[in-house]
Amino acid sequence: MSDLIDQIDKTKTPKHIAIIMDGNGRWAKQKGLDRSLGHKEGITALHKTLEAANEVGVKYVTVYTFSTENWNRPKEEVEALMNLVSYSVRLETPTLVSSGTRLECIGDLSRLPKAALESIEYCKRETAKGTAATLILALNYSSRWEITKAAQDLARKAANGEIRPEDIDADMFSQHLATANYPEPDLLIRTGGEQRISNYLLWQISYSELYFCDTYWPDFGRDDLFKAIIEYQNRERRFGKTSAQIQAEQV
Repeated sequence: MSDLIDQIDKTKTPKHIAIIMDGNGRWAKQKGLDRSLGHKEGITALHKTLEAANEVGVKYVTVYTFSTENWNRPKEEVEALMNLVSYSVRLETPTLVSSGTRLECIGDLSRLPKAALESIEYCKRETAKGTAATLILALNYSSRWEITKAAQDLARKAANGEIRPEDIDADMFSQHLATANYPEPDLLIRTGGEQRISNYLLWQISYSELYFCDTYWPDFGRDDLFKAIIEYQNRERRFGKTSAQIQAEQV
């Protein structure tokens, strides 16, 4: 049986893949387990996915780890998630270092527990020299929070006379987002069968290809990622142009 990786054109691998890791709780419920165990298995799935992404040269992977709305979940589940972040980030640090993967975070980290923050800062320090790839955790993140904050920052600069309101354009606005230092995602993957964006990277995915699959995140792995990339490579990305224009540019 041929390997799916053989169907991937590594010269056209998406540079940046964003993932909504959905279905942990439903996976656990289906098996009669506590929801927290679903989240724990989700760490294993992320590990496998990062390995697969490295195989085909994906440079950035951004994962929706904890949204601003997730604080509304049961207290026990929130505590379990925060403990898991603290434990798993520290545990995975040696693997990230050995693979040359740098850890970054986006979101309002000020609300995270001290233990989680310490693990994140430790991992960021240890992986800072990684040049092969970048893993970006979206923690206490939402697009509405991010866009509102960018608008406030620009309004403050305008009020202080640092910029003129008429100078504000899409490029300037992008530079005030949490993702200013990263390329926009080429591909957004959502697992778990839901087909919505859930307040995730709304500005950045304006021209991303969207890929939805029914697989619960704990069951997502190497072949699932490769299937998404193959689907991505079989699409025509037009960025507002016509097919004829795109084809002419490729000649």
